Amino acid sequence: MTIDIRQFYDTFFEEADELLIEMERQLLALDPAAPDVEALHAIFRAAHSIKGGAATFGFQHMTELTHVLESILDRARTGALALREDMVDAFLETKDVLNAQIDAYRHEQPIDTETLAYMVERLQRIAGEPATADVLVPVAPAPTLAVPAAPASPQLATVAAAAATTGAMLDIRLKDIADSDCELLIAELGHLGEVLNHARTGTDSQVRLATACSPDDIVAVCCFIIDAEQIAITPVAIAVPEAQPVAAAPAAVLEPAPAYTDAAPATPTHAAVPTAPARERPASQSPAHAESSSIRVGIEKVDQLINLVGELVITQAMLAQTATSLDGVAHERLLNGLSQLTRNARDLQESVMSIRMMPMDYVFSRFPRLVRDLAHKLGKQVELVTAGQSTELDKGLIERIIDPLNHLVRNSLDHGLESPDERRAAGKDPVGRLFLSAAHQGGNIVIEVGDDGRGLDHEKILRKARAQGMALPDTLSEDDIAQLIFAPGFSTADAVTDVSGRGVGMDVVRQNIKSMGGYVEVRSQRGRGTTIRIVLPLTLAILDGMSVKVGNEIFILPLSCVSESLQPRQEDLKSVPGRGALLQVRNEYVPLVPLSARFDIVPTIPRPEDGIVVILEAEGRKIALQVDELVGQQQVVVKNLETNYRRVPGISGATILGDGSVALIIDVGMLMREPRQAAFGHSVLPEHAVNSDQASPNTLERARAAGEAGQGAVRIAA
Repeated sequence: MTIDIRQFYDTFFEEADELLIEMERQLLALDPAAPDVEALHAIFRAAHSIKGGAATFGFQHMTELTHVLESILDRARTGALALREDMVDAFLETKDVLNAQIDAYRHEQPIDTETLAYMVERLQRIAGEPATADVLVPVAPAPTLAVPAAPASPQLATVAAAAATTGAMLDIRLKDIADSDCELLIAELGHLGEVLNHARTGTDSQVRLATACSPDDIVAVCCFIIDAEQIAITPVAIAVPEAQPVAAAPAAVLEPAPAYTDAAPATPTHAAVPTAPARERPASQSPAHAESSSIRVGIEKVDQLINLVGELVITQAMLAQTATSLDGVAHERLLNGLSQLTRNARDLQESVMSIRMMPMDYVFSRFPRLVRDLAHKLGKQVELVTAGQSTELDKGLIERIIDPLNHLVRNSLDHGLESPDERRAAGKDPVGRLFLSAAHQGGNIVIEVGDDGRGLDHEKILRKARAQGMALPDTLSEDDIAQLIFAPGFSTADAVTDVSGRGVGMDVVRQNIKSMGGYVEVRSQRGRGTTIRIVLPLTLAILDGMSVKVGNEIFILPLSCVSESLQPRQEDLKSVPGRGALLQVRNEYVPLVPLSARFDIVPTIPRPEDGIVVILEAEGRKIALQVDELVGQQQVVVKNLETNYRRVPGISGATILGDGSVALIIDVGMLMREPRQAAFGHSVLPEHAVNSDQASPNTLERARAAGEAGQGAVRIAA
């Protein structure tokens, strides 16, 4: 039976990625002056496991590089080689090269052999080893031994040959394994040594193997097919009777190893290499039927499941809406069933949504390396402090937040934190601190990037802005000035470098965050530091909302932005030239925004004091939104309006209500910015410019029609 081993490539790539991440984490935490022995062991094991898998699949160049790395790490962990800072730098650079190789193998692209040769030569140089032109590690079958004529006992001959060849024999128990997997594993074990015996009992297999590989090598190979808990390995002592000694046999002669091939060999092999002492795996310590604690599922399957649950929630809402007209006594059982369905649908929805949630550690874990490398490049001393790594965010958002955070971290390191000499002169610790944190706040996640550096120079920002031709009023608050750093092409850097100065990064940050339904706040104090605060919804697929009515239209307000609702009094309404209408809420004046005027709808209740005002709070500001009436609070499934129509200013999406009609979801962030646009004369920043494509009644009608026409095809924005 021929089995294509390429079906296991993806498993190897994923596990290699995880091992490289762990290797980098351990290296960044390593103190070269006093290295932690356990950390060195962990780094060595990661390199060793990657090499074992790469050799098994015939990935020549990766095997070569990890072999050199592993050899140096082995000397370091045993104390034969003193660790230095430049070694750690080289190990980290090797990790980057291995990542590039994995990507190349994954996408079947050529390997950069020049970089490989440079990296091998560098590792050998820093370790004090003579550089070699070719450091290929043989990925070949176990060496073939030329032995004399067999002794009298054939069984003893086999044992003697195995002992002379390998000096080790192992009993391997493979538990709860399918027949097809068993056949593949037996073939693989044959490449690691000589299979002396194989017995199959039920779903278990017992294999006796003469091999030069350690138990760790064998487990590393087998784990690409089964779990480690399904493998039990016991060393077997090799006893040779005194009456038939084999010690006098002629010296063994090894056949030359075959040359490398970068394509996966028809009979994949594993190189025998020095390893750490083998860990004992007594069979009694392993459960008979070990189960994995997790499974790997393609993200497209998860998205499909979320979409189906979203449709289920909509159907449940429609049934609930229909049931309101039924007699409670005559249809008691039906209504009770619908009530139970509602609870179950809500629980199912929350459970399914949690599948897409990932911890922020997925993002934060990549920044220690960035901070370390960039701090060295800039000549600064930086301590990275992180908090809230376990805070979860939707996978669709967590991958999109990486690039904005990368810009913010680089900006803090380059512009925010001072050099050690500057910090000493200012009476500060020469080691600057960079903060990364994440926390839940209502229905949002708040991510902060802060530093204890020099803070924003508002006067310099204003000078730069005016020099670039921005028309600014004379009375700008510090918050308004801070927002100028997000303008396209704006930079306070005196010179353009490969780190910053082009005025692109912060504009990208704001646009990306805005596209995710979030917003950015800036808090800065001169000489004390700057904090950039990002507020994002936990997910783009589900929204807790408040339904409001204006005229004959229903709109959804994100509940996380709703502070309170009230009916204003005439004496609390003020009109200020240049700022429009204001509403006094306790001791604060808040801009009054009639939702009917924003979308050119004829209201049922035109006078504010006769209707309802909803106080919305977002982006550190408040507005009073005038509506005709409050309809209720509900959880809605967000539909992407742009998929079926186009982007509508002031609208962030749409949803299908229980009666089958489409309601549009208000973009609260845009409403927050519009009162400021009027105050600044539409000229502060391109971000604050009024969009000429206002949402007319025809626009809303077309948007609603597009949503209704695509009810069966519109997918959840995720």
